[in-house]
Amino acid sequence: MFLTRALRKSAPCFVTVSTSCSRTSGSRVRHGFITTQPISTDNTTGSSGSDNDMSGKEGMNVAGMRIAYKGGHEAFYESDLESKDPIAQFTAWFKLACDHPKIGEPNAMTLATATKEGIPSARMVLLKGYGKEGFKFYTNYESRKGGELLSNPYASIVFYWEPLMRQIRIDGNVEKISEEVSTEYFHSRPRSSQIGACVSHQSTVIESREVLIQKEKELKEKYADPNIPIPKPDYWGGFILKPCVMEFWQGQSTRLHDRIVFRRPREGEVVNEKLTHTGDDGWVYERLSP
Repeated sequence: MFLTRALRKSAPCFVTVSTSCSRTSGSRVRHGFITTQPISTDNTTGSSGSDNDMSGKEGMNVAGMRIAYKGGHEAFYESDLESKDPIAQFTAWFKLACDHPKIGEPNAMTLATATKEGIPSARMVLLKGYGKEGFKFYTNYESRKGGELLSNPYASIVFYWEPLMRQIRIDGNVEKISEEVSTEYFHSRPRSSQIGACVSHQSTVIESREVLIQKEKELKEKYADPNIPIPKPDYWGGFILKPCVMEFWQGQSTRLHDRIVFRRPREGEVVNEKLTHTGDDGWVYERLSP
């Protein structure tokens, strides 16, 4: 995992995220487990009290699963902010995640979208660049998420870095990235990934995996010469989420979690200065109850 030089600066214009360097990874160690009570095999004493709850029947005490987060002496105060600009604050936390040996993909994020009727869906995607303009990711425009973003261009992304006990939620409107930028990024990808994008008509029903394997084989033969460029499909490209809300969350074992949210003030809003503080670049920030 490496980052461009821009990430090392305190206030980047735009950061490109690359995963072309591998990171040695092992099984994730989850520190600080709180011991739970033994699981009863008696269905009448299951933790949920419901015959429809399968967790107890399968020998899993899901209700009792919890880990210790940070202690009160590690609370996240407003004075701990690296910057009053949420993009710079994101950079500070993101760099910690990138440098952490137990975080394999710090740029992995949940992307939540919804139809025009408000029916939501969510999935994991990879951040591929960010800056003051917003947060970039790429996909198939004809996929479920692509279709939802084109018809209802609002989304939320969430980064969760378990070893740090931190997450960042970012809400905003979404726009397509220019064809030129999408094409440039497409050709920066490994050729196997370029072929994969051409093979897969994402979210469509197929008969079997063999359909994909056969199509991949055909394209590998067609583009066996590395000097022959693989054309980017018209249905593939990028989106950029332009943030209007950015929340920084840090877990506390007491569940009195720290939540500091940056937002754009509403037009004509008169803020309560005891609750709402002036940030940089037109942002304000507040503490939310957990």
